[in-house]
Amino acid sequence: MAVTESPYPAPKDDGAAAHLVAGVPLPDIELPTTTGDRLSPARISGLSIIFVYPWTGRPGHANPPDWDKIPGAHGSTPEAQGFEALIDQYKARGIQIVGLSTQSREWQREFAARIGLTYPLMSDSELKVADALQLPRFQTGGVAYLKRLTLMCREGLIVRAFYPVCAPDRHAADLLAML
Repeated sequence: MAVTESPYPAPKDDGAAAHLVAGVPLPDIELPTTTGDRLSPARISGLSIIFVYPWTGRPGHANPPDWDKIPGAHGSTPEAQGFEALIDQYKARGIQIVGLSTQSREWQREFAARIGLTYPLMSDSELKVADALQLPRFQTGGVAYLKRLTLMCREGLIVRAFYPVCAPDRHAADLLAML
């Protein structure tokens, strides 16, 4: 299968995640999840991957303004599907997968059900975790969105941050191969 280049602009490392280094504690803030419970990033036991994504589309809803021109904006659905496709391999290594965005739990639940996700997505619609970690953002249409990044964590501490994520459709597989 040939790899095709994305028609969308790739993100560049602007240094906005340079502070997310090994040993930084995750905030103990409970967020609603698609599984109906609440989850604090600081209380996820063992090794975990928290992938942060800006926004997922939804049938019948237009993308935010200028979405196609924003480096790194596109790719949340293929990224989530990539983690789902490899979930058993991650679990076999004792790694939990969790997604995080600022979309509402209801929006995320529709998305998770539509594409068949079996892992939780956390809704940080009030930007509590994003503010506590100073996660990088961009704005369009007067709304702030989180830039795509991934945190590898263990017992409530960051082990490593991956930023920017340039190929969201391959990110889960690339990350697994690196582990």
